[in-house]
Amino acid sequence: MNQYEKIKHLYARAGFGIHYEELQKLRKQSIEKIVDKIFSASSKYRPLSVVDIPKQEIPYGKLTNEERRQRQRMFSEQTRSLNVAFLEKLAFDEAFLREKMTLFFHGHFACRQQNAPYHIQELNNIHREYALGNFKALTIAVSQSRAMLSFLNNQQNRKGKPNENFARELMELFTLGVGHYTENDIKASARAFTGWRYNKESQFEFATKLHDDGVKTFFGKTGKFNGQDIMDMIFEKRQAAYFMAGKLYCFFVNETPNDARIKELGDYFYDKNYELKPLLKKMFTSDWFYDDANVGNKIKSPIEFIAGLNRQFYIDYENKGVLFRFQQALGQTLFYPPNVSGWPMGKEFIDSSSLMLRLKIPSTVINNGVLEFEGKADPDDEAIIALARRESPKVAQRIKANVNWDKFAEGLPSKIDNKELASFLLRAPINNVLLNNISASAELKTKVVQILSTPEYQLC
Repeated sequence: MNQYEKIKHLYARAGFGIHYEELQKLRKQSIEKIVDKIFSASSKYRPLSVVDIPKQEIPYGKLTNEERRQRQRMFSEQTRSLNVAFLEKLAFDEAFLREKMTLFFHGHFACRQQNAPYHIQELNNIHREYALGNFKALTIAVSQSRAMLSFLNNQQNRKGKPNENFARELMELFTLGVGHYTENDIKASARAFTGWRYNKESQFEFATKLHDDGVKTFFGKTGKFNGQDIMDMIFEKRQAAYFMAGKLYCFFVNETPNDARIKELGDYFYDKNYELKPLLKKMFTSDWFYDDANVGNKIKSPIEFIAGLNRQFYIDYENKGVLFRFQQALGQTLFYPPNVSGWPMGKEFIDSSSLMLRLKIPSTVINNGVLEFEGKADPDDEAIIALARRESPKVAQRIKANVNWDKFAEGLPSKIDNKELASFLLRAPINNVLLNNISASAELKTKVVQILSTPEYQLC
């Protein structure tokens, strides 16, 4: 693979694509130097601040039915505003690697809070703050967030009445994977995490009166362990490094795991004390990252698809709500994971219906066309969606979008041929059938729409 192709692949995976002018500036630089620039651009942490700290509210049980509906409508609208803000950050923030990692952790530490938009914003910012930092520190910060303490019921976990939800998911989904702990380890861990809770000010506290300080046996060791002790013992296991290296490999490299590469990455991650930055640098600078088998083989998730389209063409939507509709229709809605396991991999998002919609979206957006959305609204958002849809199962909506063609075309050769244009916009191999379907004499906009409307555009 030549340097030109390597850079496009790197930006497709570490971010959401690259602009033509920037590609030309970088094509003579080494991959190592370009990777350093990507990390430098993502070094600064800029939190989302869409939802304000909630004021002291009347307890839910004392509200009238109408007041409850109003509060639920407010929470739904705040969550949707947060959703759009996160998607726009993914598409346009200069710190694109930090945002890509925030998206990864948004799925890895999947959490759903129907009535607490400020707390899910807080958790999203924890993902963002630690995105290129230490994975153990991130896991602890997530575990002590109000959103996760509530979602996995550790708020109810107390001496004499242990709740095992958090203890189980911590090992099964967050750190070790199935088969690397026992049911007795879960029971001991749950007892150790008693007292981890949030107080009336929504701040984390260790409530010693609720903590079970008795003797526990965990991973074959016996002692009066608390939550921090459990975290330390989990991360002492090399399996925690292998588990996370495997998840990152599937996210950035190939959905089919390569055991040898994952072990290589996992050992390095463990030796670096779970620091994410050196692990990612090793991945992005390895020769195998650019193997043909790892290029143009991943189906974009709906979020990657939308964010990449918006970034490439500097798209600004007059009605931001359409971004929420895109996500619902394509099957991945930010802040609404299907369950604690998060979203599936890219290929799981594709069926005959979703593929047809994906093929239509680029041309509809670019030409301000009309799309008909259908499908059941998310249960937690049914009321607000029903209002918007007037309780209709389908709604046709004009996509009012402003595309900055001048910016997109910056640096493009005035007479760029179809093959070069397709090669720039697509990561999958370019074949003659695809080229034959691109108009020979059409204007640039028409050719671009034809390329974006191919199945190959769904790959990165």
